[in-house]
Amino acid sequence: MIIALDGPAAAGKGTLAKRLAKHYGLNYLDTGSLYRATGLAVLRAGGNPEDPVAAEKAARSLTEELRTSPDLRAEETAQAASKVASIPAVRAALLEFQRTFAATAPGAVLDGRDIGTVVCPNADVKIFVTASLEKRAERRLKELLDKGENAIWDAVLQDMKERDARDSGRSVAPLVAAADANLLDTSELDADAAFAAAVSIISQRS
Repeated sequence: MIIALDGPAAAGKGTLAKRLAKHYGLNYLDTGSLYRATGLAVLRAGGNPEDPVAAEKAARSLTEELRTSPDLRAEETAQAASKVASIPAVRAALLEFQRTFAATAPGAVLDGRDIGTVVCPNADVKIFVTASLEKRAERRLKELLDKGENAIWDAVLQDMKERDARDSGRSVAPLVAAADANLLDTSELDADAAFAAAVSIISQRS
């Protein structure tokens, strides 16, 4: 079984995807981590994440160290990831890895921006996880403050708006719900409620 979870930043899809993978005994892939690793590689090399040549080179030479680095969760890395993800050559370089992962037994839960539309258009279940901009910014602010980083509401909200615009406005694989995706709005749901809603969706479709 392949379960595709898509949605904007801080909607809660990562937490949900991990829990679903454990519940159903499936492999789990945070596809965003591949783009974060690519962005991080460019930053470490002193390059510009918006440079197509540097970004594609980084995407084709990801190491295990990069893919699991604690630096993947840094806000600077998140911004770089959003920029490299807009580059067609980067998306092409990472597409085969994602599809191979999804096709490996016993199946997988993948979360990202284009799983249901591009990576796994034939996924057994597609869920588009979303939440209001304000709620997502609130969650991201709390996450940053909990990590001891300096963050203010206005800046986090603005960064979220800009990231949404990049993700939704890129020419290749923009963030958009698949036509056959189930919408799951987590604005007013905690982790347990979101999980219960997702399991209900999957039980009806699988």
